[in-house]
Amino acid sequence: MATSEITGEFRRGSGVIVAAALGIGLGLSPLPFYTIGVFMPVLSEEFGWRYDQIMVALTVMTLGAFLFAPVAGYLSDRFGAKRVALISTVMFSLVFMSFSLMTDSLLQFYATWGLMASLGAGTLPVTWTRGVTSFFEKNRGMALGLALVLTGPCGALAKVLSDHLIGEIGWRMTYVCVGLAPLLITVPIGLLLFRDAPAKAPAISGAISGKSSVSEPGFSLKQALVTSRFWLLAYAFLVMSIGLSGPVPNLEAIFREKGFEVSNSVLLASFAGYAVIIGRLSGGWLIDRFWPPGVAILMLTSPILGLLALAQIDTPSFMLCAGAVVLMGAALGVEYDFLAFMSAKYFGMRNYSSIYGCLYAFFAIGAAAGPVIGARMFVQTGSYKAALYVWAGSLVIGAIALPFLGRRETIFDDPRPAPVAIPQTTGA
Repeated sequence: MATSEITGEFRRGSGVIVAAALGIGLGLSPLPFYTIGVFMPVLSEEFGWRYDQIMVALTVMTLGAFLFAPVAGYLSDRFGAKRVALISTVMFSLVFMSFSLMTDSLLQFYATWGLMASLGAGTLPVTWTRGVTSFFEKNRGMALGLALVLTGPCGALAKVLSDHLIGEIGWRMTYVCVGLAPLLITVPIGLLLFRDAPAKAPAISGAISGKSSVSEPGFSLKQALVTSRFWLLAYAFLVMSIGLSGPVPNLEAIFREKGFEVSNSVLLASFAGYAVIIGRLSGGWLIDRFWPPGVAILMLTSPILGLLALAQIDTPSFMLCAGAVVLMGAALGVEYDFLAFMSAKYFGMRNYSSIYGCLYAFFAIGAAAGPVIGARMFVQTGSYKAALYVWAGSLVIGAIALPFLGRRETIFDDPRPAPVAIPQTTGA
């Protein structure tokens, strides 16, 4: 790969990466997901809610993401990712701050999570990565890794900051402070730096009418839905997301069960966010150079070792727990990269956001189930041991589908007929 190709793409698209990284890192995907474990004990104490009842909120949120991520993708394809992402960021920020008005009604709690998911779906990678994938081709994997790299650090910082602020100003004002971040950071930087996809060369169409239209190569959503690759990706990520997303919101409770103090439990859990950087950058570099399904199998199943260690050792050391969390975080750091990369590679950019949104919806189903499974098993058995085995097993079962995606050189094939060249005539 020529150095000029690398520097040229990054010179043109660096601002888009920065805006996308902040937009995704301070959006619906990381902030509620990473902070719910911190708010869970104080909400339980304040309102008498059980842990599994609180974790149902993640199910509500991911159900909302399942329903509205495809809508956000369609709107991005139709009206531009920038407009959709920024409007959604404002809505997400306001709804997140409204948690400060919470009463003891679980229905109100769940309704707020559902509203946050529906209005905040435009902050998901579905929208922001459209700009990134449009500006990058040779270095798309690395660019996506950089665009998604802040989900972990932002989530980890939000976790630690929330834990500190709850003790200083109370949980209600902590919701306000965390919710202000997208409004004050993402919106102005997005307005300044983010750009929609650059215009493509017009495709030859409408030979009879003599009209031409601008169209990007790739599958329509309808065409993608009838391919085996779409459903293999949907199945793999639905099942694997149970094991990828399930442990993280429960980490504080898992480590308290293992005998760690609250402060050390929060500290250990925060390592998952920082380890996302490892997954984002290494995963992005690897999928640009090697067989993407193989990279995904290697990285997405790596948490199995940590999950089994935590299940089998009753009093693990701090370092063993930290290592297990790092493996989980690194895997979380590559799941969005892989899904975004393969959406573009397999199906092209024609309806990228719509297709990615539908695939993300399946990921959201598993992400909704995983944390609730763990919390429910804890309530029933008084231990997370069984849940740790279930999470590890889901990673194995989901990974089995990935080799059937095929070899890299056969990934993208434009399903539309090749344009017919129209000979030009010259006057006599």
